[in-house]
Amino acid sequence: MTVLSVDTSTEEPADRSVEVVRKARGRAVGVLVDAYGTGNYLPAAFNRLGAEVIHVQSSAEPISRMQPWERSAYLDSLVYDVDGSTEQILREVAPLFVLPGQEPGVLLADRLSEALNVRTNGTKLSDARRDKYKMIETVAAAGLRTARQLLTDDVEEAVSWADAFGHWPCVAKPLASASTDEVTICRNAEALRSAFRSVLSSTTVFNGANTKVLVQSYLEGTEYIVDTVSVDGHAYVCGVWQYEKRLLPNGKPIYNRDILLPSDTPAVEALISYTRSVLDAVGIHHGPAHTELIITDDGPALVEIGARVNGHLHPAFHDKAIGVNSADLTALAYLRPQDFLSRYGDGVYERRQPAVVYNAPTELSGTVDSVDEAVVQAIRDRPSVVDLVVKRQPGDVIVPTHDLLTSPLRVFMTHPDPVTLEIDYNFVASVRESVFRIRSTAP
Repeated sequence: MTVLSVDTSTEEPADRSVEVVRKARGRAVGVLVDAYGTGNYLPAAFNRLGAEVIHVQSSAEPISRMQPWERSAYLDSLVYDVDGSTEQILREVAPLFVLPGQEPGVLLADRLSEALNVRTNGTKLSDARRDKYKMIETVAAAGLRTARQLLTDDVEEAVSWADAFGHWPCVAKPLASASTDEVTICRNAEALRSAFRSVLSSTTVFNGANTKVLVQSYLEGTEYIVDTVSVDGHAYVCGVWQYEKRLLPNGKPIYNRDILLPSDTPAVEALISYTRSVLDAVGIHHGPAHTELIITDDGPALVEIGARVNGHLHPAFHDKAIGVNSADLTALAYLRPQDFLSRYGDGVYERRQPAVVYNAPTELSGTVDSVDEAVVQAIRDRPSVVDLVVKRQPGDVIVPTHDLLTSPLRVFMTHPDPVTLEIDYNFVASVRESVFRIRSTAP
C-alpha cells in the first residue's frame, strides 16, 4: 500500500532566502512547482537518482480541492512571490531542473525554468499548454484534427453558434480545470443554458474563477490517453489507455475504467503518431505529458493535453504492468538525459500484463460515518489489486459521482490472467457501495 502522509502547515521561517540557500548549499537540488496529487510521487523518484527537491507553491494558499503536496518529502519550500524574490533565491540555489508537479504549476514552472536557464519548454507556448481554447487553436493551426470551438460568456451566442453550424450535441466546459470538472454534453439549447449557469457560478478544481465557457463540437468515438516523457523532443510513450466512460442523464461524463492497451493494438499506432505531432505543436519537448484523444470516423482528434504526469500515476502499479513509470522516467529525463535518450528516446512501452484503473462511482449522499475496513481489506486481498485509494474518510461529505473528483474509490488492478482481472473488477464493483457507512445530511 502506498501512503502519502501530508503536513498542510504553512508556517515558514521569517528569512526564507537564507534558510533555503543554506539547506541547498553543496547539494544536488531541483524544483517542483505545485506538486499536488500524483506530483507527490516525483520527489522520491528524484531522490533515488541523488537529487533533493524544493517545492514552490504558486499561490499564497494551498489548493484546497486537491490532495496536498507532501511537505516532508522536500528539502524545503517556498511560496512564489511576484516581486522577483523567488527567482533570486533560486538563482542562489542553482537548481538542476524546474518542472510542474500538477496542472496549476505549468505556467510558473515554464517561467522559472526559462529564467534560470535550465531545461525548459519555454514560455512562448505556455498558454497553449494550459488554456484549453488556445490549446485547440494552436493544434488546429498545425494542421491537426480537432473539435470546432467557441469561447464566450454569452450563452445565447453559444446557442446561436451551435444552431448555425449544426453542433448538436456540443460540449461545454471550463477553460482551465481538470478531472471532467463541470464538463457537460449538451444535446439542446436548454441543456447548454444550464451548463453555462453551472460553469459560471463555480470555480475550477484549482480555485480559479470561471469567467467564460468553452463550447466545442462533440467528438464521437472512443477516448484514449497517451502518457509520454520527453527529452529534447524525443518522447517515450509509457502507456496508452482506453477510457471506459458512461454518460449520466444530465450529460455529465464520468470515468469507470482506464484500460491499458497492448502496444500492438491497431489503434495505438495512429494515437501515438498524432500525439507526437501534438507535443511538437504545443512545445512539450521536455518532461512528462498526458494527451487525451478521441478516435473519430476521420481519425484521432485532441481533447486536451497536460504538461505533467497523469492523474492515475501509481509507480508500483505501472512498474508491474509496464515495467516503467512516468515518475522515474521524468527523474531520469532531467537528471540523466543522455541515459534517457539511449534507453527510451522515441520508444514505445510493451505491456507486461493486463491492467486497469477503476474509478469506482457512488450513488451515496450524506456524511461518511465510518469506513468498513473489512470490505476494504477484502478488496485489497483480491489477487489483481495492487492498491486501493479510499478518497473519503469519516466526517467527509460524499455525493453521487458526477466527475472524477467525486469518485470515492480508486483501485489499481493488474494480473497476468485477464479473466482473474475481470473477476476482481466485478467483485469490487459489487461491494463498492458497502465501503462507506453514511449518515444522511437531509433535514
